[in-house]
Amino acid sequence: MQRRLGERYALVVAGVTFAALLAAAGLRAAPGVLMLPLEVGFGWSRATVSTAAAIGICLYGLVGPFAAALMQTVGIRRTMVGGLALMAGSTFASLWMREPWQYVVTWGVLSGVGSGAVASVMGAAVVNRWFATRQGLVMGALTASTATGALVFLPFMAWLSREGAWSPVVLFVSIACAVLIPVVLLLVPEHPGDIGTQRFGAEPGSMPPQRRAAPGVMVAFTTLRIASRSPTFWLLFGTFFACGLTTNGLVGTHLIAYCGDNGIAPVQAAGLLSLMGLFDLVGTTGSGWLTDRHDPRKLLFVYYGLRGLSLIALPFLDFGASSLTLFAIFYGLDWIATVPPTVKLANQTFGERDAPIVFGWVFVGHQLGAATAALGAGLIRTETGSYAPAFVIAGLFGLVAALAVILWRRAPAPMLQAA
Repeated sequence: MQRRLGERYALVVAGVTFAALLAAAGLRAAPGVLMLPLEVGFGWSRATVSTAAAIGICLYGLVGPFAAALMQTVGIRRTMVGGLALMAGSTFASLWMREPWQYVVTWGVLSGVGSGAVASVMGAAVVNRWFATRQGLVMGALTASTATGALVFLPFMAWLSREGAWSPVVLFVSIACAVLIPVVLLLVPEHPGDIGTQRFGAEPGSMPPQRRAAPGVMVAFTTLRIASRSPTFWLLFGTFFACGLTTNGLVGTHLIAYCGDNGIAPVQAAGLLSLMGLFDLVGTTGSGWLTDRHDPRKLLFVYYGLRGLSLIALPFLDFGASSLTLFAIFYGLDWIATVPPTVKLANQTFGERDAPIVFGWVFVGHQLGAATAALGAGLIRTETGSYAPAFVIAGLFGLVAALAVILWRRAPAPMLQAA
């Protein structure tokens, strides 16, 4: 089948990658569902549960550049399988946890490392290796898998925890990750040339970006050292910090609990996130299409600005069905639409070979922002009794990111390709 499909087999690889990213997204979304059951079942405070979520989110990003470098050295398939195995094993082991530190180790440290190997940086690596055209569109579709993970998994996980049970959620996530391991081994070749084809849309005889033989850790740090000399890198890092602060760290982790404070049942609140996921599937894929055709800087200005305004408005809504539905649609269209234009700016500035690693370091900024929001919102809720200040602060970060990206003027980048 691989040779018969030719360059179109890239679509199969993208489909398997979408499924792996979806599983990682489901794992990272699960703490939002687990928060209330763990609070009831073990008596752990929201700040304690948020700490594990924050560590997992942080490692999810921090592992990114090293995973991207490993994809260049040991291969995409091996990195993907290793990440899925660690995700499945760590979540399964949490079935026997009884103390908060055990939750931190399994759902914070180990699953954070595993999911970090199966994150947006993997999508960027797959797109650059298997696609010569339509890169923005495919990256948008792969990025949308994060929202699709919420769309597919959250309502079902909320239903599994409907009576305060947390172990069925854990078992479901573990099995979902484990099932994908043989699929990756069977269907994902390392390079198009391994099956006698070329990148999708490539000119005959053209060569894809070549991998490096240096150790993955050294490649990651060398790329960071050179990229950090560019103002573009710090712009992308800073705006992606705001991106993480305003998405999975805040909304993904705390929205269900915030809705619970306003009398909304967990299953109904998970449905709200699911609706966001549905609209983000449209919005992020559409963002990829727009990124192939328009200035990514202008797109980022619109995305960050609208997201910031929506978060500032949320605490002032009545939390009725109509207002929350409108919020879910408006916010959902913009959930992670920022990824395709950010990846395009990285490709334009640093080149296709090194852009996935650079984007990995930029993604560290995203997850640092997400971890800040996951932990900070939990602390704010514990100290003040309300999530409202956390959402307003996050919205202001979105507006600052919008202004930063539209006022920025691109400077020449260091020569990474020659490094």
